[in-house]
Amino acid sequence: MIQQTTAIGIDYTAAAHQSAGIGRLVRELTRALAEQHPEQDVRLFVAGARACDLPPYPGRFEYRTSRLSERNHSRLWHRLRLPLPVELWTGDIDLFHATDFTLPPTHSKTRTVLTIPDLSYERYPSETMPGMLKYLQTVVPRSVKHADHVIAISETTRADLIDLYGTPPEKVSSIPLGVDPRFSTQRTPEQVRHLREKYRLPEGPFVLTVGTMQPRKNHRRLIEAFYRLPESLRMAYTLVIAGGKGWGYDEVEEYVRQLGPDRRVVFTGFVDDGDLPGLYRAATVFAYPALYEGFGLPVLEAMASGVPVLTSNISSLPEVTGPVSAALIDPLSVDEIATGLEQLLEDSDLRDRLRELGIERAASFTWANTAEQVWSIYKSLLT
Repeated sequence: MIQQTTAIGIDYTAAAHQSAGIGRLVRELTRALAEQHPEQDVRLFVAGARACDLPPYPGRFEYRTSRLSERNHSRLWHRLRLPLPVELWTGDIDLFHATDFTLPPTHSKTRTVLTIPDLSYERYPSETMPGMLKYLQTVVPRSVKHADHVIAISETTRADLIDLYGTPPEKVSSIPLGVDPRFSTQRTPEQVRHLREKYRLPEGPFVLTVGTMQPRKNHRRLIEAFYRLPESLRMAYTLVIAGGKGWGYDEVEEYVRQLGPDRRVVFTGFVDDGDLPGLYRAATVFAYPALYEGFGLPVLEAMASGVPVLTSNISSLPEVTGPVSAALIDPLSVDEIATGLEQLLEDSDLRDRLRELGIERAASFTWANTAEQVWSIYKSLLT
């Protein structure tokens, strides 16, 4: 048991500034921890924010903010390596959980936990912006070495940490993520009409993929595969690519432009977090042929929403789907992606089977379970 007088710090910066990805991870984990331990003294550190601009938390969870931006904190802590402990903002704490790759300076007595979402920049260095690549390859290994314990969000990332950074196996725990209950099968015609109008989606069924536009999400091969579908099938569907512009977006957009006026590919841009559940539910198939994922939260959300999933047979994605709850393909093979799409779009019985298996599989991933496992790491370091 952790004493209520024990003070815990959590880096909440990503949750305050990022709607997707790591931001969602930190938000959902902290919410579950607050529900389970509202009387615990927990300080949520947020760079580049004011506490009055942030939503309230229950119990003794409170914000400790810095007016310095996240970028300036990064410069001070990791580029200039100034020994300014995070306790200058959180006050004295017994444990600090860094949730986004890097560990800030702390007092020597403060125990530390570090979450590493993935090591994609090590596995696919050519697909990371050069300046960011050098920064990550310098700062992350140093942070991993200095942390008392490291949390990986999949067995794949845990294995990468051990293999690439020589991290002692006993120092790394694999703790899977959860899925919010709002990702469910409930859907209304009004909701679908609203989404079609807001994101300018054409009428008719569509194949959906979700994720920031970047090379490892493999959008180019997915679009090629969509265009290899029999013409009658392709013209019956639209490929909807939902996500903000990222590294490599222009190349994919130019490729689609070259396909001509009947391309039937729609870029929605960034999708509001509140619209994601309805967008998943409205899709006929969810396709996610990513080259590498630390976990693959969109796949889990799609399964929970009752959408049959086509995804990669590599990295962490089979950990999320299991062997039978999704159609697994080689993401490097355009032919396999196209064949998998064609089978799912033509076979309603297969879609129904994967829909039921996906819902059942997704139910085993909850943020409550994630929070309980994270809390057990805290306890092991504080008792």
